[in-house]
Amino acid sequence: MKNEPISTLMSQHVVTVDIHEHIEKAQTLMQMHKIRHLPVLHKGKLVGILSLTDLMRLSFSDNFGDMESDADVAIFEMLGIRHVMKSKPETISPTHTVREVAEILSHREFHALPVVENDVVVGMVTTTDLIRYFLSKMDI
Repeated sequence: MKNEPISTLMSQHVVTVDIHEHIEKAQTLMQMHKIRHLPVLHKGKLVGILSLTDLMRLSFSDNFGDMESDADVAIFEMLGIRHVMKSKPETISPTHTVREVAEILSHREFHALPVVENDVVVGMVTTTDLIRYFLSKMDI
């Protein structure tokens, strides 16, 4: 189990966003696909990762109510994805083992890793993916 390649459990249908898209598009993609992390691409290459937490840090409406949604729109229009994303995210290859990925995620302050092969994002793995995987292997 611990030496199994991460490719066996990674999400293979990765939703991405281009660095030049508006933040609102990224937020819409996250809501539509029920995901919390988006790899950010520039000319097909991974340049960053944007998380729902990154977007929530920009929002006033959670703190002040719906009347502040105009402020959120203004902030989203002022800033680009490149201003909010984490640049040069750590990546893994499809051959990394489940154990290696679990160790990386358990020691870092992020919860998703893009899986990259030949400079192309081929998957994503999250802490939730790992928890589901470990639960499926347990006799409960």
